[in-house]
Amino acid sequence: MPASVEDYVAADNPVRFVDDLDLSGAGFMRSRPKATGRPGYDPADMLKLYLYGYLNRVRSSRRLAAEATRNLELIWLLRGMRPDFRTIADFRRDNRAAFKAVFRAFVLLCRKLDLFGRELLAVDGTRLKAVNSRARNFSRERLATYLAATDARLERYLAELDQIDRGEDAAGTGRGDALATKIARLREQRQASAALLGQLENSGEGQLSLTDPDARLMVAHSKVTVGYNAQVAVDAKHSLIVEQHVTNACNDMGLLAPTAGAAMDALGVGRIDAVADMGYHSGDDIVACETAGITPYIPRPRRGTAIGNGLFAKERFRYDPEADAYHCPGGQVLDTRYASVTRGHLSVQYSSPAACASCQIKARCTTGRWRRINRGEHEAVIERMAARLAKRPGILVIRKSTVEHPFGSIKIP
Repeated sequence: MPASVEDYVAADNPVRFVDDLDLSGAGFMRSRPKATGRPGYDPADMLKLYLYGYLNRVRSSRRLAAEATRNLELIWLLRGMRPDFRTIADFRRDNRAAFKAVFRAFVLLCRKLDLFGRELLAVDGTRLKAVNSRARNFSRERLATYLAATDARLERYLAELDQIDRGEDAAGTGRGDALATKIARLREQRQASAALLGQLENSGEGQLSLTDPDARLMVAHSKVTVGYNAQVAVDAKHSLIVEQHVTNACNDMGLLAPTAGAAMDALGVGRIDAVADMGYHSGDDIVACETAGITPYIPRPRRGTAIGNGLFAKERFRYDPEADAYHCPGGQVLDTRYASVTRGHLSVQYSSPAACASCQIKARCTTGRWRRINRGEHEAVIERMAARLAKRPGILVIRKSTVEHPFGSIKIP
């Protein structure tokens, strides 16, 4: 057996890291004890305990408290101290904002050690389940539906109660007392739901969660759950996380530019490539990326009924910018244009009813009278990105191997 606990901990063990952080500047509470009273646990020791739990997938405060009494690495790390589970839990709760400074310090250290390639970022998001249950999450539609159903039940109960009062119902007073109890309970529930609807209207939000106010209803792997959307930007050189934040956006559209932009600031570069999956495909976001110096690589999702019906995809129609027209697979020109504005975005539909009427391959193109091709205001930017992606198809494989595994490390217990 080694002569001391020091010999149990290797020189390159991750637990030896953290001593150089300015905890007071980072915002950790009680980093400097008062002159009077018994001093509390040093935040540096508690932070080491927290990071050790993260590295070894020990998340529970009770399990960390137990490990501090039997784990030789933790005994060495904490110098024999044994904080209880409440102290550990309170440290996490009270210093949530300060942890951001720790993450920032780690990124700066990796940058100093030249561990970032600073050329390519892989961006992705995952849904994290909140404590809030679906029963305690409300939307305007849900509350309005519940209020309408409650009003209908109240009207039915009151009509039945009137029949009992007039002696037209043989149920007697027993049924009347039961109805009165139900009516009183429904009125209380209706009043509470109406108050929630008013609170939701005043807040301007689309949803209201009672347990976790910031959590939102969102889809995760075909399942609807209440939770958060965690975003990360990972540098491709060593798969190190550069930027991370949690949002309550229900999908990833519009999140590529802010996530990659924050990573650029952390890396100290003016231009960088960023790859993401098709959930990030948004014309506005692609334009924002190029404006910020980010070159995006996002596969275009295949939307619309044409693909499902086995018809020609939009990519089979070639756009001619000089003539401002499309050339269809049948060799015809679609130059009849109709402009419209949907949700503040201009789009133009191209068609040629006369050409479609006599086309020999119309059955493979459309089930209607003629085929319409829609071109959005950001279509040129999207086509330019598609051309870049066609030249670097392997970048999508790099994305998977770079950004997927951090979420596995977070979620595996």
